[in-house]
Amino acid sequence: MILAFAGGVGGARLANGLARILPAGSLTVAVNTGDDFEHLGLHISPDPDTVLYTLAGLNDAERGWGLAGETFACMAAVKRLGGEDWFALGDRDLATHIERTRRLATGETLSQITADFAARLGINQAIIPVTDDRLRTLVRTPAGELSFQDYFVRQRCEPAVTALVFDGAETATPSPALATLMQSPELQGVIICPSNPFLSIDPILAVPGIRDWLRRRRIPCIAVSPLIGGKAVKGPAAKMMAELDLEATPRAIAEHYLGLIDGLIIDRADTLQALGECHITDTLMRNIEGQERLARESLNYLERQRRA
Repeated sequence: MILAFAGGVGGARLANGLARILPAGSLTVAVNTGDDFEHLGLHISPDPDTVLYTLAGLNDAERGWGLAGETFACMAAVKRLGGEDWFALGDRDLATHIERTRRLATGETLSQITADFAARLGINQAIIPVTDDRLRTLVRTPAGELSFQDYFVRQRCEPAVTALVFDGAETATPSPALATLMQSPELQGVIICPSNPFLSIDPILAVPGIRDWLRRRRIPCIAVSPLIGGKAVKGPAAKMMAELDLEATPRAIAEHYLGLIDGLIIDRADTLQALGECHITDTLMRNIEGQERLARESLNYLERQRRA
């Protein structure tokens, strides 16, 4: 069994590579839920949905989010009626949010709903939210505190970030499947995907018990840097690091995960900035073949750490 922590497009892409090359049922992807929010009366789970759609082969690979071939007639109608259309929900994507919201209202957990969606989409690996409890990432800026989606989508990451707050984390607990897996003797290793360490991975680590478990674990754990040549492939990681007085380098990523990982995979463009144990390769996943290649290298590197 392999556990991958993921969020966002980069995380979903490596998770897809792992899912494609590992035997069915041997991968669990624990996904960030700090981006979740309520919009137009619906419960939106952006990161779990990105992972679901990617592993099901339904994602819009060019855009990085949503479904391929999506249309937005409903959002156009919402706008015409004076509603908020800043967060674009595709016509078919809406079905996911409507059904999730309905089932949450009946008492089902986010874990149960996500697992059922994965099965119905033909995914043969486990996708689980990091927690079933309410967890919300808040972004502090010089102008005040913003909800994550307000910062990320409505304001296009333009405000400077001074700090991040993970509201609800202090009372959250790991989802049942994650809690069970963390204690399983069958778990062989952990991979932190190339997701934004601050926006996608830190909310996961903020859930009580997870960070401590990573510190105490007796199995290998590696991370894949989201940076290539000091820049993020997608998202505001590099911009955010500068605003937090951090260099956008693998060194800063390694220091951020200090005590939690045994090694870091970095891109060739960053070789001169490596810190400690690392594996150097091409980390840009241009297509499915690239996802599978990086997944194999990640698993091989994980195995080398296990034997060390």
